[in-house]
Amino acid sequence: MRITFDHHTVPVLTCTGMAGSSNDPLNLIRFRRMNSRWAITAALALAFGTVPLLAAGVSLAQKHESRHEIDQLEDEWRNATLNGDAKTLGSLLADDYMAITASGTLQSRDEALQSIRSGRVRFTSLTITDRKVRFYGTTAVVTSLATIQATTPDGPVAGDYRYTHVYVRDAQGNWKIVSFEASRVRQLGPHRHNELH
Repeated sequence: MRITFDHHTVPVLTCTGMAGSSNDPLNLIRFRRMNSRWAITAALALAFGTVPLLAAGVSLAQKHESRHEIDQLEDEWRNATLNGDAKTLGSLLADDYMAITASGTLQSRDEALQSIRSGRVRFTSLTITDRKVRFYGTTAVVTSLATIQATTPDGPVAGDYRYTHVYVRDAQGNWKIVSFEASRVRQLGPHRHNELH
Protein backbone atom coordinates (compact mmCIF):
# COMPACT_ATOMS: atom_id res chain seq x y z
CA MET A 1 0.00 0.00 0.00
CA ARG A 2 1.24 3.52 -0.82
CA ILE A 3 0.10 6.92 0.47
CA THR A 4 0.53 10.23 -1.28
CA PHE A 5 2.27 12.71 1.03
CA ASP A 6 3.38 16.14 -0.17
CA HIS A 7 3.21 14.99 -3.80
CA HIS A 8 5.45 11.98 -3.12
CA THR A 9 4.39 8.43 -2.58
CA VAL A 10 5.67 6.71 0.51
CA PRO A 11 5.44 2.98 1.24
CA VAL A 12 3.44 2.14 4.35
CA LEU A 13 3.47 -1.10 6.32
CA THR A 14 0.08 -2.62 6.60
CA CYS A 15 -1.40 -3.78 9.86
CA THR A 16 -1.38 -7.51 10.28
CA GLY A 17 -4.49 -8.00 12.34
CA MET A 18 -6.87 -10.88 11.88
CA ALA A 19 -6.32 -13.36 9.10
CA GLY A 20 -7.51 -12.13 5.73
CA SER A 21 -7.74 -8.48 6.80
CA SER A 22 -4.17 -7.25 6.33
CA ASN A 23 -5.08 -5.20 3.25
CA ASP A 24 -8.21 -3.64 4.77
CA PRO A 25 -7.81 0.21 4.75
CA LEU A 26 -10.17 0.52 7.76
CA ASN A 27 -7.92 -1.82 9.71
CA LEU A 28 -4.94 0.46 8.99
CA ILE A 29 -6.87 3.50 10.28
CA ARG A 30 -7.85 1.66 13.47
CA PHE A 31 -4.21 0.62 13.99
CA ARG A 32 -2.99 4.22 13.67
CA ARG A 33 -5.67 5.55 16.03
CA MET A 34 -4.77 2.92 18.62
CA ASN A 35 -1.06 3.79 18.36
CA SER A 36 -1.84 7.52 18.63
CA ARG A 37 -3.89 6.95 21.78
CA TRP A 38 -1.08 4.92 23.36
CA ALA A 39 1.45 7.63 22.46
CA ILE A 40 -0.74 10.37 23.99
CA THR A 41 -1.35 8.29 27.12
CA ALA A 42 2.36 7.62 27.53
CA ALA A 43 3.21 11.31 27.06
CA LEU A 44 0.62 12.38 29.65
CA ALA A 45 1.83 9.77 32.13
CA LEU A 46 5.38 10.98 31.69
CA ALA A 47 4.43 14.66 32.00
CA PHE A 48 2.17 14.31 35.02
CA GLY A 49 4.09 11.49 36.68
CA THR A 50 7.64 12.80 36.71
CA VAL A 51 7.43 16.60 36.55
CA PRO A 52 5.59 16.98 39.90
CA LEU A 53 8.16 14.70 41.52
CA LEU A 54 10.97 16.96 40.33
CA ALA A 55 9.09 20.09 41.39
CA ALA A 56 8.23 18.58 44.77
CA GLY A 57 11.91 18.33 45.71
CA VAL A 58 12.32 22.10 45.37
CA SER A 59 9.01 23.03 46.93
CA LEU A 60 9.55 20.70 49.89
CA ALA A 61 12.80 22.45 50.78
CA GLN A 62 11.16 25.86 50.48
CA LYS A 63 8.16 24.65 52.44
CA HIS A 64 10.40 23.33 55.22
CA GLU A 65 12.23 26.67 55.45
CA SER A 66 8.96 28.64 55.45
CA ARG A 67 7.49 26.33 58.10
CA HIS A 68 10.51 27.01 60.32
CA GLU A 69 10.04 30.79 59.84
CA ILE A 70 6.32 30.60 60.69
CA ASP A 71 7.00 28.50 63.81
CA GLN A 72 9.50 31.12 65.00
CA LEU A 73 7.05 33.97 64.33
CA GLU A 74 4.29 32.13 66.19
CA ASP A 75 6.62 31.73 69.18
CA GLU A 76 7.47 35.46 69.00
CA TRP A 77 3.75 36.30 68.89
CA ARG A 78 3.06 34.09 71.91
CA ASN A 79 5.90 35.61 73.95
CA ALA A 80 4.98 39.18 72.99
CA THR A 81 1.32 38.57 73.89
CA LEU A 82 2.26 36.96 77.20
CA ASN A 83 4.74 39.74 78.10
CA GLY A 84 2.67 42.67 76.84
CA ASP A 85 5.38 43.54 74.29
CA ALA A 86 3.59 45.93 71.91
CA LYS A 87 6.80 46.72 69.98
CA THR A 88 7.37 43.08 68.95
CA LEU A 89 3.66 42.62 68.18
CA GLY A 90 3.77 45.75 66.02
CA SER A 91 6.61 44.24 63.96
CA LEU A 92 4.58 41.06 63.39
CA LEU A 93 1.28 42.66 62.33
CA ALA A 94 0.65 43.99 58.82
CA ASP A 95 -0.56 47.59 58.47
CA ASP A 96 -3.98 46.33 57.33
CA TYR A 97 -4.19 43.62 60.03
CA MET A 98 -7.71 42.82 61.17
CA ALA A 99 -8.80 40.55 64.01
CA ILE A 100 -12.11 38.96 64.87
CA THR A 101 -12.03 38.51 68.62
CA ALA A 102 -13.61 35.65 70.54
CA SER A 103 -16.60 37.90 71.26
CA GLY A 104 -17.06 38.56 67.52
CA THR A 105 -15.85 42.17 67.45
CA LEU A 106 -13.45 43.56 64.86
CA GLN A 107 -10.10 44.89 66.03
CA SER A 108 -7.63 46.83 63.86
CA ARG A 109 -3.85 46.76 64.24
CA ASP A 110 -3.88 50.03 66.21
CA GLU A 111 -6.65 48.79 68.51
CA ALA A 112 -4.83 45.50 69.15
CA LEU A 113 -1.59 47.30 70.02
CA GLN A 114 -3.39 49.84 72.21
CA SER A 115 -5.06 47.01 74.13
CA ILE A 116 -1.61 45.52 74.87
CA ARG A 117 -0.03 48.89 75.76
CA SER A 118 -2.82 49.85 78.14
CA GLY A 119 -2.70 46.53 80.00
CA ARG A 120 -6.47 46.25 79.64
CA VAL A 121 -5.98 42.56 78.89
CA ARG A 122 -3.10 40.77 80.63
CA PHE A 123 -2.18 37.15 80.01
CA THR A 124 -0.76 35.24 82.94
CA SER A 125 -0.59 31.93 81.05
CA LEU A 126 -0.66 31.16 77.32
CA THR A 127 0.03 27.59 76.17
CA ILE A 128 -0.11 26.82 72.44
CA THR A 129 -0.71 23.29 71.16
CA ASP A 130 -2.05 21.48 68.09
CA ARG A 131 -0.39 23.89 65.63
CA LYS A 132 -1.02 23.21 61.96
CA VAL A 133 0.52 25.29 59.15
CA ARG A 134 -0.66 25.20 55.54
CA PHE A 135 0.86 27.12 52.63
CA TYR A 136 -0.85 28.61 49.59
CA GLY A 137 1.85 30.37 47.58
CA THR A 138 2.88 33.44 49.58
CA THR A 139 0.15 32.86 52.18
CA ALA A 140 0.38 30.70 55.30
CA VAL A 141 -2.62 29.68 57.40
CA VAL A 142 -1.92 28.67 61.01
CA THR A 143 -4.48 27.01 63.28
CA SER A 144 -3.72 26.32 66.93
CA LEU A 145 -5.26 25.66 70.30
CA ALA A 146 -4.47 28.26 72.99
CA THR A 147 -5.06 27.48 76.65
CA ILE A 148 -5.12 30.80 78.47
CA GLN A 149 -5.43 32.51 81.80
CA ALA A 150 -5.90 36.27 81.62
CA THR A 151 -7.36 39.27 83.40
CA THR A 152 -9.74 41.65 81.63
CA PRO A 153 -11.89 44.62 82.70
CA ASP A 154 -14.75 42.10 83.06
CA GLY A 155 -12.75 39.84 85.37
CA PRO A 156 -10.52 36.77 85.05
CA VAL A 157 -10.77 34.54 81.99
CA ALA A 158 -9.51 31.00 81.57
CA GLY A 159 -10.11 28.35 78.97
CA ASP A 160 -9.31 26.92 75.58
CA TYR A 161 -9.54 28.93 72.36
CA ARG A 162 -9.04 27.83 68.78
CA TYR A 163 -7.39 30.53 66.74
CA THR A 164 -6.33 31.16 63.16
CA HIS A 165 -3.49 33.39 61.96
CA VAL A 166 -3.16 34.25 58.29
CA TYR A 167 0.35 35.28 57.24
CA VAL A 168 1.28 36.87 53.91
CA ARG A 169 4.83 37.31 52.63
CA ASP A 170 5.32 40.99 51.78
CA ALA A 171 7.39 42.54 48.95
CA GLN A 172 10.51 42.46 51.17
CA GLY A 173 10.09 38.72 51.79
CA ASN A 174 8.89 39.10 55.41
CA TRP A 175 5.91 37.20 56.77
CA LYS A 176 3.25 39.48 58.33
CA ILE A 177 0.06 38.56 60.16
CA VAL A 178 -2.87 40.02 58.20
CA SER A 179 -5.73 38.27 59.98
CA PHE A 180 -6.54 36.69 63.35
CA GLU A 181 -9.68 34.96 64.53
CA ALA A 182 -10.39 33.26 67.87
CA SER A 183 -13.25 31.04 69.01
CA ARG A 184 -13.91 29.69 72.47
CA VAL A 185 -13.86 25.90 72.76
CA ARG A 186 -17.12 25.35 74.55
CA GLN A 187 -17.40 22.69 77.20
CA LEU A 188 -20.59 20.73 77.71
CA GLY A 189 -22.81 22.42 80.26
CA PRO A 190 -24.31 25.87 80.85
CA HIS A 191 -23.06 28.94 78.98
CA ARG A 192 -20.27 30.80 80.81
CA HIS A 193 -20.15 34.60 80.84
CA ASN A 194 -16.47 35.09 81.63
CA GLU A 195 -15.13 34.92 78.07
CA LEU A 196 -12.27 36.83 76.48
CA HIS A 197 -13.35 39.92 74.51
